[in-house]
Amino acid sequence: MAAVQRGVPPSLSARVTGSFAYLTIRDRLPTILTKVIDTIHRNKSKFFEEHGEEGINAEKQAIALLSKLRNELLTDKPVIELTDGLEDADSWNEYLQRQQRLQGDQEPVSWFTSPWLYVECYMYRRIQEAVSLNPPISNFDVFNEGKTQSFYESQKAVMTLCTFLEDIQKNAEKLSPDRLSEDFNKLLQISLWGNKCDLSISAGQDNSQKISPIDALASLQPFILVNDSGMVWSSLMSSQRAGESVDRVDIVLDNAGFELVTDLVLADFLVSSGLVRKIYFHGKSFPWFVSDVTANDFHWTIRQTMAANHKWMSKRGFQWQNYLKVGAWSYHDHPFWTQPHEFCDMAADAPDLYARLQQADLVVFKGDLNYRKLTGDRAWDHTVEFSTALQGFQPAPLCSLRTLKANVQVGLQPGQGEKLTSRDPTWMTNGKYAVIQFYSPKPV
Repeated sequence: MAAVQRGVPPSLSARVTGSFAYLTIRDRLPTILTKVIDTIHRNKSKFFEEHGEEGINAEKQAIALLSKLRNELLTDKPVIELTDGLEDADSWNEYLQRQQRLQGDQEPVSWFTSPWLYVECYMYRRIQEAVSLNPPISNFDVFNEGKTQSFYESQKAVMTLCTFLEDIQKNAEKLSPDRLSEDFNKLLQISLWGNKCDLSISAGQDNSQKISPIDALASLQPFILVNDSGMVWSSLMSSQRAGESVDRVDIVLDNAGFELVTDLVLADFLVSSGLVRKIYFHGKSFPWFVSDVTANDFHWTIRQTMAANHKWMSKRGFQWQNYLKVGAWSYHDHPFWTQPHEFCDMAADAPDLYARLQQADLVVFKGDLNYRKLTGDRAWDHTVEFSTALQGFQPAPLCSLRTLKANVQVGLQPGQGEKLTSRDPTWMTNGKYAVIQFYSPKPV
């Protein structure tokens, strides 16, 4: 955990009654836990069919642990150490001790007094603990139903997007550099707005994509508060060596369902257009923040796209499977992505991951949680530079594609935040606004 430097604001927390962090911990997180408990209970007969009495006992014990967790949260009990012995448990327990040292001896680390980023991440790790302590259901994804539903209910939008990409590829040889740049910007923005489909912010309610993502772009343009897409494109162009493709772009994924499809389509465009040779996708190693992508979600989505009864959708699915087969695409996970650290801690706490990102020509970070970790989830002034809020995190040129769902936002023009607040007091949390923010440790 990086020491808080002079001039760096405090972490957001639920200490302020009525703040978004307070309402999240008081209302939204208990609702998510209630849904998890309900999901496990509704699958009781499935557990019995597959595992007999052992399955029933595992269901009861997992529910007991989750009910206890919900009570701890609601009554602001101290945060406790993990006991499941999984590979990341020691790291989590060490982080708790570090958090306690930061808070001092006057009060224990607890749900409403400690950093919101930490306790929210901790809740999802405790959900994982409740399941992992109860084999034979230890591999059960408590969020799977919502993720698959989001994908199925976005089918029309997925078909439209795959058809759009097919049209681009039919004319690929005739594309001028300007047209290539224009198509890149469209697909970058579609990937940006795909991030609206976040089940954790809606506490698991239906949040699928039902309108054409391409038709919506023009009307959404005024809601992009910072648009560095030109710099992202320039960075890619400057990474090309003697007219050859950019070697590698990394995409740090956020949500499964429609958002993942928008990321796959963007990655497909980058490779099929000859702009980029390889795409590394980074996902989560266990179910996380309701709708985040795991390896299972990633491969399931590609299989479902292959099986679609739609010519261009199915074609894309087979193409994506082939990219994986030939090594143009690869999926990676790392324990650091499912830990509570700010990204400025990565070089010290996950040097292997930091070194891997350093090999990329561009790293695209999707979504709100990644933005909170990039900026340390701190109460920055809105006009603070994005580069300042990164606090030294600079493995490679990086881009954040994020629709706003938490009250941290940097890199705005003077007066822009105040104007937004007067016009729409919930602008930082209602998912209506977005940013494309870019930073490079080298000149572009």
